[in-house]
Amino acid sequence: MTMIVLPFPPASLSGHHDKHWRVMQPIKKAHRQMAFAATWDAHLTVPQDGDIPIHFRFVPPDRRGDRTNYPNRLKPYIDGIADALAVNDRRFLPSYEFAEPEKPGRVEVELG
Repeated sequence: MTMIVLPFPPASLSGHHDKHWRVMQPIKKAHRQMAFAATWDAHLTVPQDGDIPIHFRFVPPDRRGDRTNYPNRLKPYIDGIADALAVNDRRFLPSYEFAEPEKPGRVEVELG
C-alpha cells in the first residue's frame, strides 16, 4: 500500500457553504491539482478494472470540525487522484478513519 499526504481540506469544501460557484471554483481546482500532483509523484498503479480500495485518515488541525462532514470535503481530492490514475472515481471503495487533532492537520490517503 502506498500513502499520499494532503492538506486537511478547508470547511469551505464541506458543501454547507452557500458561496457562489465562481468563488468556490478556484478553491476546488487548487485542491484537485494538489491531489493530482501528490498521486502522480507517488507513481501509483491500480488494476485495470474492479474496485479500488481507498482509505482516508483524517488528522484535523483542531477539534472544531464535525467528523460526519469531513468526507464531504474530499471530492476535489478524489477527482484529482482519479485524474492522475486515469480511472473513473466510481471505482473507489472508500473507508474512513478519524485521528486526534494535530497541527497543521492533514489527510493521509492509502490506495491498495
